[in-house]
Amino acid sequence: MKSQEELFGIVGRFAVDGQVRSVEPLGNGLINDTFKVIMDGEESYVLQRINHAIFTDVDLLQHNIEVVTAHLREKLIAAGETDIDRKVLRFVPLKDSPKTYFWDGGSYWRTSVFIPDTFTHETVNPEYSYYAGKAFGLFEARLADLKEPLGETIPDFHNMELRDRQLKEAIAADPVGRMADPEVRRIADFLSGYSFEMCKAERMYREGILPKRICHCDTKVNNMLFDAAGNVLCVIDLDTVMPSFVFSDFGDFLRTGANTVAEDDPDIDRVEFNMEIFKAFSRGYIESASSFLTPVERENLPYAVSLFPYMQAVRFFADYINGDTYYRIRYPEHNLVRTRNQVRLFQKTLEKRGEMAAYLDSLA
Repeated sequence: MKSQEELFGIVGRFAVDGQVRSVEPLGNGLINDTFKVIMDGEESYVLQRINHAIFTDVDLLQHNIEVVTAHLREKLIAAGETDIDRKVLRFVPLKDSPKTYFWDGGSYWRTSVFIPDTFTHETVNPEYSYYAGKAFGLFEARLADLKEPLGETIPDFHNMELRDRQLKEAIAADPVGRMADPEVRRIADFLSGYSFEMCKAERMYREGILPKRICHCDTKVNNMLFDAAGNVLCVIDLDTVMPSFVFSDFGDFLRTGANTVAEDDPDIDRVEFNMEIFKAFSRGYIESASSFLTPVERENLPYAVSLFPYMQAVRFFADYINGDTYYRIRYPEHNLVRTRNQVRLFQKTLEKRGEMAAYLDSLA
């Protein structure tokens, strides 16, 4: 942990206004260390240590973010929006360079302008799910005409074919002997039975019928800033913004938001897929994203809802077979419990596919 003096020195490398009064921890993010920088003037800042174990190409990461925020700013200006600095993040360059990040010899750091009088919400209910759908759909819509190419900050992040190969390799290697368990073999057979169908996004992309978009790829309610009146100001946490299928933003939100229990709840009889959350999120998303969605993208949104619990089940299960080398566990069967949970959620989404498709059709 850096001392206050060290943090002051890091902030001082950026072109901030005023003198630093204090640097305080901010939020509870799991990836980056985040601090609020209090200055002697009116403006405050957000200082972040970028986790370069996850985001290995920081130059690409910041390039993506700078391109995206500049494009969003242009769109807001063209639309006649006011108070734009509250509706898009603004990153601060270094004093001696146009770069927006700094390497201190052990870590990468960046600074953005703090947006005051804003709030995030953790609650996933129909109201906030509608706001999330509308905000993330609008985010994609505003970036649909972005000309400058972006890179993948986490390569193959939502590539189902890769996850399928990783599971097959884990099963073949069976490094800690867990395939001897009859339940593990049953789960492996079940997941294998759906692997071809669940990998269809990559096939459609290769066939030229499914485009890649600029997506957020971490669509959660708490990745939006609200003002005091409850209006969504902007989407935040842009580290995973990259080319992907719209299925990423649509399906990933519903994997967590519409599950009636936590993803590691051991009581799988309590796992249900909440259609009210689905309907609220879908209504907001279609309202703002319909301007660019193709018929193929739209008709496959129910598939996207099933894809993400399936993908997460595959990832948890492969890690369990490999001896729990990736996900942090609290007890020996934690990844197996997570797998059971996500398999059940996947099954629940399959049961609701017809209802989902009918509701999406009604939004036309």
